[in-house]
Amino acid sequence: MIERMIADLRKENKNILPGKIAFEMYDTFGFPVDLTQLILKENDMHLDIKGFEDEMKNQKARSREDASMETADWTIVKDIEGTQFTGYERTEDEVLITKYRTVKVKGKESCQLVLNKTPFYAEAGGQTGDTGHIISGNEKIAITDTIRENNLVIHIAKKLPSDPSAVFRATVDPEKRLMAADNHTATHLIHFALRSVLGNHVEQKGSLVTPDRLRFDFSHFSKLSKEELSKVEELVNRMVRENHSSKVTNGVSMEKAKSMGAMALFGEKYGDTVRVVEFGKSVELCGGTHVEATGSIGMVKIVSEGAIAAGIRRIEAVTASKAEEYINKRLNTVDEIASLLKSTGNIVESVEKLISENSSLKKMIDKFQLQSATLLLKNLIEKSVIINNIRFVSGQIETDSSDILKNNAYQIRNSSDNTVLVIGSETGGKANILVLVSDNLVKERNINAVSIIKEIAGEINGGGGGQPFFATAGGKNPAGIPGALAKAAEFLRKS
Repeated sequence: MIERMIADLRKENKNILPGKIAFEMYDTFGFPVDLTQLILKENDMHLDIKGFEDEMKNQKARSREDASMETADWTIVKDIEGTQFTGYERTEDEVLITKYRTVKVKGKESCQLVLNKTPFYAEAGGQTGDTGHIISGNEKIAITDTIRENNLVIHIAKKLPSDPSAVFRATVDPEKRLMAADNHTATHLIHFALRSVLGNHVEQKGSLVTPDRLRFDFSHFSKLSKEELSKVEELVNRMVRENHSSKVTNGVSMEKAKSMGAMALFGEKYGDTVRVVEFGKSVELCGGTHVEATGSIGMVKIVSEGAIAAGIRRIEAVTASKAEEYINKRLNTVDEIASLLKSTGNIVESVEKLISENSSLKKMIDKFQLQSATLLLKNLIEKSVIINNIRFVSGQIETDSSDILKNNAYQIRNSSDNTVLVIGSETGGKANILVLVSDNLVKERNINAVSIIKEIAGEINGGGGGQPFFATAGGKNPAGIPGALAKAAEFLRKS
């Protein structure tokens, strides 16, 4: 893109790139402005840095404006303090709106509702908030999220009900609630399995539970081996198949909970009494929603494991229908590979055979390319000319291997102490030029490969650099290679 911009500037006989264009490169693609300036400098051009800085200021102003949130005052409907959570027992309930307010973020308006009681779980402990509806008569209002703010349970609605004082039927999306419960319960089982396989030093350092997936962060000093990860997954799924019923004990003191073997979860704040959730040998303090028995999870599939900080690892997993989707997708991929390989037996053996054949063919191609490049360079040597007592070897060679070309070129350079070699090639619609100068010419006659490259690179609409004895250039105009070779010969005549 920068090359195109530079070419456009040249057509217009300009040498200053507008700051807005450089900002777009930075903002859209993350391209550093100092690198843009360096490339422009190499092409004898400059950046309108003030224009760039102005665009940066405008962006910050826009960001501040977008981030601003306009919040109206609460409108009291019923003077009732707090919200009773009934979601552990049910996913539907009859509720009243106690207060509401409108909120505008980035120009989009929504409504925040507080209810006297609610079956909606508010985001906490890594578990995302419930979604669903509140219904009164023929009016159905979507609840898009449930959050906590200053101990208030706030329901995010797309709009305000026409009669906020009416009695509503609050209904949680049952499928999403069950999927979140599957994933939250799975985090408990994964925690227990990790401590069983790796040791009691493992502690939870964070989690995320959504209806689609789960993420579990834990303390550990090294990457898990395939065997360790398999053991963790195997133990978790064994606990799923054992169908452990949930045992929830509310209003337990912290001392009593600890004596029961409960594990406190990272980031949770606990009061005088706590809620203990047990699934078999897994015992934790938790306020989230869970399955009635582990068997309803169906399956847990770990999809990744990696480091997120020093001594902190992260596991990501899917459960139930999402685990089935993941496994079926992988199996479909295997079937497609088998079909492409026309393999009816061991796919791994078929792939290994293909890799081996590919490697052999690549070696043969490299050998043919080496022979071809050697022959072409030999022909160029036979056609070399003497310019000012310098053997000038030049020409255009078609090859996909720059390494082969370079190695052969070095051999020609080292074959005498008065050779200048200039070779052009085209690869993928791009032009490449290679310049090599004998050491004696660099030392005794001050002939520099970089000077030659800078003199001729313009012919291919490019630029380059290197060292006194070796330099390269790339450009987007392969048709300019013959002109570049002629210009190199003229440069030597003048030298």
